[in-house]
Amino acid sequence: MADPVRPTLLLFGAQGQVGWELARTLAPLGRVVALDRGAVDLTDLAAVRAAVETYRPRVVVNAAAYTAVDRAESDRALAERINAEAPAAMAAAAAACGALLVHYSTDYVFDGRAAVPYREEAPTAPQGAYGATKLAGDAAVLASAAEAWVFRVSWVYAARGRNFLRTIQRLAAERDELRIVADQVGCPTWAREIAEASALAVGRWLSDRAAGYEPPARGVYHLASPDHTSWHGFASAIVDALPAGAPRPAVRPITTAEYPTPAARPAWSVLDPTKFREAFGLALSPWREQLARCLDPLT
Repeated sequence: MADPVRPTLLLFGAQGQVGWELARTLAPLGRVVALDRGAVDLTDLAAVRAAVETYRPRVVVNAAAYTAVDRAESDRALAERINAEAPAAMAAAAAACGALLVHYSTDYVFDGRAAVPYREEAPTAPQGAYGATKLAGDAAVLASAAEAWVFRVSWVYAARGRNFLRTIQRLAAERDELRIVADQVGCPTWAREIAEASALAVGRWLSDRAAGYEPPARGVYHLASPDHTSWHGFASAIVDALPAGAPRPAVRPITTAEYPTPAARPAWSVLDPTKFREAFGLALSPWREQLARCLDPLT
């Protein structure tokens, strides 16, 4: 139930890369109720609504998603349920109790054919089921009566879980050569920086509402590194940062055509974070600085 002193923040997807970090960065702001898939089945829309109705949070944060990009092509119904219908249920329930909803989206809503960083108002044209279902979720959230922020993120990684960083570290210990796609470009973004910026934004919303001020407007914001690289460039930096004495395979550039996948990937996934920086007064670090922090054993 709602706490009259400390606001309740309800977090879905607590075991994901961003969710795991959010459980920690949101903690200073109030009572965090962190739910994973064992606590709430996102395919059960009644259970999703019931979770919000039970806790009556001040803020709902949805860090859960169906992110298996290739598998989504053959499992679209499940991706649609988790990425579109569950957020719609959260948004309706959040609106009913007057909660802020923070929902995470993806660079995959774009077709990747641009030549400049994508701004929030750029036309969307997802190439696959994952991007299409995420875009449907964004639309459902924004069509609701909830006060909502949709934060689009790009190339998320962390020191835990399954992600590009961990894959390259594993393969580097197993192979003499890594063949990595060099004609797809994006903004590698550390999950912790996403969570830290999100927590500061939520804190701003709570303080603005408490003081009677108007917080940053509802809508879409790009929350990603301010600079970009290719998958090859990212992999090369990961290999270069391996501990002294660790195997260092050669990192060879290849084309997308040389590494076919069931789902098409956007060739250009660069997001422009200017709107987020101007609205919240926050900017993420350059991607190389984020990677160094992530790999620092003291962080």
